[in-house]
Amino acid sequence: MECLVIEGGNKLEGELNISGAKNAALPIVMASLIGEGVSVLDNIPNLRDINNLIKILKSLGAEVEYQNNKLKVNSDSVNKFEISYPLANKMRASYYALGALLARYGQAKTSLPGGCEIGSRPIDLHLKGFEALGASVSIDHGMVNLKADKLTGAKIYLDYPSVGATLNIMMAAVKAEGKTIIENAAREPEIIDLSNYLNVMGAKIKGAGTDIIRIEGVDNLKANDYTIIPDRIEAGTYMMMAAITASDLSINNVLVEHVKPLIAKLIEMGATIEEDVNSIRVIGNNQLNAVDIKTLPYPGFPTDMQAQFMALLTQAKGVSMVVETVFEDRFAHVDELKRMGAKIKIDGRTAMVNNSKLTGAKVKATDLRAGAALILAALVAEGRTVVEDIYHIERGYEDVIAKIQKIGGNITKINC
Repeated sequence: MECLVIEGGNKLEGELNISGAKNAALPIVMASLIGEGVSVLDNIPNLRDINNLIKILKSLGAEVEYQNNKLKVNSDSVNKFEISYPLANKMRASYYALGALLARYGQAKTSLPGGCEIGSRPIDLHLKGFEALGASVSIDHGMVNLKADKLTGAKIYLDYPSVGATLNIMMAAVKAEGKTIIENAAREPEIIDLSNYLNVMGAKIKGAGTDIIRIEGVDNLKANDYTIIPDRIEAGTYMMMAAITASDLSINNVLVEHVKPLIAKLIEMGATIEEDVNSIRVIGNNQLNAVDIKTLPYPGFPTDMQAQFMALLTQAKGVSMVVETVFEDRFAHVDELKRMGAKIKIDGRTAMVNNSKLTGAKVKATDLRAGAALILAALVAEGRTVVEDIYHIERGYEDVIAKIQKIGGNITKINC
């Protein structure tokens, strides 16, 4: 087992380049299966989740090459339509294979997906969407089976603006006969990125980024090259890092529009923000104000930044309130932060965060974003922190150790 060892108290300074967005790359890589021929996808981050996804593609028969953040996928050699339990269990995004395989091959089979334990995330909205398009759906011994002789466009209303369901239904609908309308669709930037990629391959999608997406089915998609957007959650994490350590950091390769809710809250706390075309400079200070946040679907405050922001709030003067509305079990990081001296009280989906003096301790990354929160806390804590189960962190943050070392953070990886 590997651990991170972090010595707190260092001021950080310099600049960082943000990697490609994990949450955009995963569905787009799967969508490459729909296009006939070879796609070359650029700005694909080197992450555990991406490497697991490559294993899935290869298990299906696809020819895949990955080097220097470029992923080359030849989908014409795909000859299997089932993802094994060991592969699917490693990552939740394995379910994107359902929409992609259904669109091109009319069949798909996978086990119910794994991933971070942050609450119930059923795929019933995905399956209802596939059924509306004409697919038969069955679940047998934990395996999801899809089959369709023909997909037909339909009007689909999502009970909740689920990002995963929106992405999956978009993929399935691009080759359905006629028009598909997705109402109450998710609006996240990753939705727009998938739409842009599918359109580059020949799909006819309009309205991505709004709550109504219209898709006119086409007969075939041709593989094409595409560059993934920057990761807004990684950018936000380093923005929080500057604020929590009262440091001065410039964060490059970021789409400012994607992190507006974070910018607003940092300014409210008293940090200084300088925006450029594709970069943000964050200057923290030692007198941060307490603020309240409530996680919401985009363009609201992202649930994927809740844990990191809670770590930051431990350094604010006064009492802050955090309300989590997206996932019911996304406070697992609280107990780990408490090990470091954080003063946090939980009542249901609400956490009250008090100004706290943090000290180093042995803690565990319970999920991806919880692990990022522990790194932030450790960088400002007095003494040494050891973070276990760092494979969660490596699922979503490319070169995190090298990036933090570059700006002056005292962080190393050891066998523990």
